[in-house]
Amino acid sequence: MKNKNILWLIIGIILILLFPLLFTLPFPRHLMIMIFLYATMGLAWNLIGGYAGQISLGHAIFFGTGAYTSTLLLMKLGVCPWIGMLAGALLSVGIAFVIGYPCFKLAGHYFAIATIAIGEIAMVLMINWDWAGGAIGLTLPILDEGFWNFQFHTTKAPYYYIAFGIMVIGLLITYAVDRSKLGFYFKAIKGDLEGARSLGINTHRYKFYALALSAILTSICGSFYAQYVLFIDPDSTFPLLLSVVLCLVATLGGVGTVFGPVIGAAILIPISEGTRIYLGGGGKGTDLIFYGLLIMIISIYQPLGVIGLAKRFKKKE
Repeated sequence: MKNKNILWLIIGIILILLFPLLFTLPFPRHLMIMIFLYATMGLAWNLIGGYAGQISLGHAIFFGTGAYTSTLLLMKLGVCPWIGMLAGALLSVGIAFVIGYPCFKLAGHYFAIATIAIGEIAMVLMINWDWAGGAIGLTLPILDEGFWNFQFHTTKAPYYYIAFGIMVIGLLITYAVDRSKLGFYFKAIKGDLEGARSLGINTHRYKFYALALSAILTSICGSFYAQYVLFIDPDSTFPLLLSVVLCLVATLGGVGTVFGPVIGAAILIPISEGTRIYLGGGGKGTDLIFYGLLIMIISIYQPLGVIGLAKRFKKKE
């Protein structure tokens, strides 16, 4: 059975690598890029929400930090976007510490409410920060096409492979956490906070580790997004809806699992992009209706998500 799973994994990777060669139109490639992007952010959210049990609804702050840091460094100082991506990740770790220090004293829905409030404060600050573009946003300069400049004007294929690479990094980090002592500590904190403390686990420290890893991955996705669309503003990089979607992606696929967020993104993102493309402005919000129905069904019949559902059918066989 293990060899069979490895075989299917190899086949899946080969098909993903061949996808841009088989589908040359922009939309199929864009759809896959969005799936990879949201899968990575779902994996990031899963580290703090799925493993450590801290339900964050303010993750957009890390996405926006990554997008604005790399963009501002490029526009103001001419710094390479790749270096800006690393700077954004480091800044996000600092923000994670500032957020986590007071908020980790809260539990349950109080923690979730606090993260919502912090995310909304960050969005208001960015809207009123004229040096960073304010509510109007920032249009990235058009640079020569190439890997170093992180801009590709003739094809989406390079963005596709970069997004896939970032997702693979997210999967490897999640897999390593899942199989390590760090992951067991996260699960202990999620299962019984007081019990974890009684065993000598520094719960605040390990919650911060989970949030820091989550912030780094989310920030990297924000920097990628900025270079991909070449325009950012507070509404697109700091929205509460983004934080909610990341939670839904992980929940639908299966929280606390390695591949759950990837499965969730593969289901939810095509719905979102499909309604946007085929229904236009008149279909705005339709994807949220589908999101809600799917989450209701999963919550009622299989709280462990699609992966839990697959395990149930597997046992019946």
